[in-house]
Amino acid sequence: MTGRAFVIGYDITDPGRLQRVYRAVCRHAMPLEYSVFLLVGSEADKTTCLEAMEGLIDRRSDDVRCYPLPARGFQGRIGRASLPAGITWTGLPAALA
Repeated sequence: MTGRAFVIGYDITDPGRLQRVYRAVCRHAMPLEYSVFLLVGSEADKTTCLEAMEGLIDRRSDDVRCYPLPARGFQGRIGRASLPAGITWTGLPAALA
């Protein structure tokens, strides 16, 4: 594996700031949901991404979270299957699948 995996999520209160933060994070990480991203890289890559966000957020009203994922953690899905039986797609980079 070439790096660690981190989940980055945010809650930005201003629509204009939200768009700027989204574009900045997309330069470093893969979007999974509206404001949840997967970053695969080193601690330095994570720091670079978070520093890019730091200049765009308002610490008084916005919330940014970053969590490291375990190297060999549980990967599962809850809810109705979206693919036919027997087909599994993790949506993760090959380094993590």
